[in-house]
Amino acid sequence: MSSQEFSPAPYSLYPDSGTGNGYAWPVRRARDRYWLHTLLFAATLLTTTAVGAAMQMDFDRNLPFDVERAFSLYFSAAFWRHPAALLQGLPFSLTLLTILLAHEFGHYLAAVYHRVDASLPYFLPSPLLGTFGAFIRVRSPIYTKRALFDIGVSGPIAGFVFVLPALSIGLAFSKVIPGIAHHGMLIFGIPGLQRAMEWMVFPGTPAADIYLHPVARAAWVGMFTTALNLLPIGQLDGGHILYSFFPERHKLVSRIVAALLLPLAYFWWVWALWAVAMLWLGKYHPMIVDTAEMSPSRKKLGWLAVVIFLLCFMFAPVTNG
Repeated sequence: MSSQEFSPAPYSLYPDSGTGNGYAWPVRRARDRYWLHTLLFAATLLTTTAVGAAMQMDFDRNLPFDVERAFSLYFSAAFWRHPAALLQGLPFSLTLLTILLAHEFGHYLAAVYHRVDASLPYFLPSPLLGTFGAFIRVRSPIYTKRALFDIGVSGPIAGFVFVLPALSIGLAFSKVIPGIAHHGMLIFGIPGLQRAMEWMVFPGTPAADIYLHPVARAAWVGMFTTALNLLPIGQLDGGHILYSFFPERHKLVSRIVAALLLPLAYFWWVWALWAVAMLWLGKYHPMIVDTAEMSPSRKKLGWLAVVIFLLCFMFAPVTNG
């Protein structure tokens, strides 16, 4: 999820209508460009399906997934002469897009509930792993900490609801091949949730011997993006949750967490880039003047978000084999 600077200028106001906070809400003027949302979603469906087809072919042949081999499919004339081959990539693509859709529509529906103007999801296709994720744009001010919290926390929880069955089903179709994790060009990290479920499905089996089915790999991508979004920095989902509870400490905590990412570059060099970007962007959050206390139910959801983050976080998401 991402937000832009709030500017109420393009909106007209009408009296509070049952929101209970005494604020006037903006009348929506901006229109979604449905053709753009549809085009980006279709492109992402294509790229994720192509990557999924490559994953499935490697899985069927007991070969470790090769990103370069997947990328070469885009330029394979034989592959495009037989587009039906793409169908075997649907389990990966549909699983992943369902998780991402749930995440983004969690944000979107919470915004609609609180009368906050937000766009439909923008999906970002990628030729390598299929997608760079998705985001919505918040196009009007958020007036209360309750609304900010609900919008921020709803995405990760909604996505996680779909991650759990996807990981369960994917592990059921996964298989054991000794040392398979170390034979590929890339070694994927193992979040705590995945390892706990692997113990239940493959008791006593080393993690390096478990070859994930593409559906389980889609769940892995969902866990990875969930963990990134829940980092308590700036305007990430975790940053919104942090601000809703501790607005006066948001900037300091954001900088501390971003700085703590720097040592993690020892495990995954991308953390250094992420830390620098967050140190620059993470210090800003739109101000919300609201002294209301968060309800006990929202505090429980806040702790649930912390648990989800810990279950999905990885020190080294991807390393070279």
